[in-house]
Amino acid sequence: MKIEFHGADHQVTGSCHLVECAGKRLLVDCGLYQGGRELAEENAAPFGFEPANIDYLLLTHAHLDHCGRIPLLARRGFRGEIVTTAASRELARLVMLDAAHLQEEEAEYQSRKARRAHGHHRRQAEIEPLYNLLDALNAMEFFGRTAVYREPLQIAPGIRATFFDAGHILGSASILLELEEKGHRRRVLFSGDLGYGGRALLRDPDPPPHADVVVMETTYGDRLHKQLAPSIEELYAGIDDTFHRGGNVVIPTFALERAQEILYFLHQAVARKRLPASMQVFLDSPMAISATRIFEHHPECYDGETARLFRKGQDPFALPGLHFTRETAQSIALNNIGGGAVIMAGSGMCTGGRVRHHLRHNLWRDDSSVIFVGYAAQGTLARRIIDGAERVRIFHEEIPVRARIYTIGGFSAHADRDGLLAWYRHIGGPDDCILVHGEAETMKHFAGHLKDTRVHMPGQGDHFEL
Repeated sequence: MKIEFHGADHQVTGSCHLVECAGKRLLVDCGLYQGGRELAEENAAPFGFEPANIDYLLLTHAHLDHCGRIPLLARRGFRGEIVTTAASRELARLVMLDAAHLQEEEAEYQSRKARRAHGHHRRQAEIEPLYNLLDALNAMEFFGRTAVYREPLQIAPGIRATFFDAGHILGSASILLELEEKGHRRRVLFSGDLGYGGRALLRDPDPPPHADVVVMETTYGDRLHKQLAPSIEELYAGIDDTFHRGGNVVIPTFALERAQEILYFLHQAVARKRLPASMQVFLDSPMAISATRIFEHHPECYDGETARLFRKGQDPFALPGLHFTRETAQSIALNNIGGGAVIMAGSGMCTGGRVRHHLRHNLWRDDSSVIFVGYAAQGTLARRIIDGAERVRIFHEEIPVRARIYTIGGFSAHADRDGLLAWYRHIGGPDDCILVHGEAETMKHFAGHLKDTRVHMPGQGDHFEL
């Protein structure tokens, strides 16, 4: 029995862990690396294992950095079974198809550039996408059994999996593996990405079960979040102030959970007359629009208050001035709005998507604001703006940063340091704690709080004997 580490090792994206037990090879997640363009090579590199030899893939949740390389895994030979929750299956399909579309667009753009550079060497100038829409559709064929929270599932002889609600996004899970091989038994708990209690939409994370070994995320292991109530007030104040200055508010938004959470808070603000009912809100993200519809299909994931709203036929995401802008022409038309609009668009880290166009048209305006409500990895455009860059390059154009910049940490879907520690302590003293999904300094800081266990911080390709 062993675990090998093939992603999110000393970094925050690309989660992928390989478990070997009882003659079977099982992946927990297979995510895309996100950040600077240099990660394109990392995504295209060999996995570090043979995809055709993987028997099962257990998916903790549908964020791109956890499911985004599944189509590539299938393209390179994976023919096993993917197991996840019902909500994660729906969201993963959406995320993978969107990612494939973006991969194809980027490959076509790079091919056009190469053709201009190489002239008549046309065939040499064609750039292949990491994977395409057909690969994403084919990958969906491998989704098999559906996991139900807290109900053990016999994956194979010697391997049993139980999914627990992680409270991170819709359908997210921590996964307990009960492994048996040659008379040896080990309980290995993968945290996945962890949320925290008291969120607006989702239930609190389940208390984790006892485990011998825990593989644990540490995204915010070195800091505490702002409290939610003042974060909501800061959002309202930022919007209010921007409208008084006559500008627009751009909110780079993660399509899953964050977009829906912000819509929920804006809905509350209008209902309570904290913001004007005439406020125009544009959800300029086809993926977020589709995800919002999926959210409405899964009341089993919601906390009590939100579930009650749905049962009464009240949509907690609806606003009087809400517009869904699916079409490209509708998105382009937003550039003509001089002020008074809230524009929510992906991607949340500003690495692609429509938000880059809105930043190009609003960052240079001192009457406008950009409100960041989520994590920004090193190397991303979002991180450069947050860190105080005076100018940024967008679509080959230098844009001065004159807009007012807000960074509101209280909306994070990740638990902070104290939330992670509280979750960990409920496990009851594992023999070994393996830290992943965090920047190196963050993991070192968090490791200093773990006194009752052996702490490991594996690098890419390292393995751990169970």
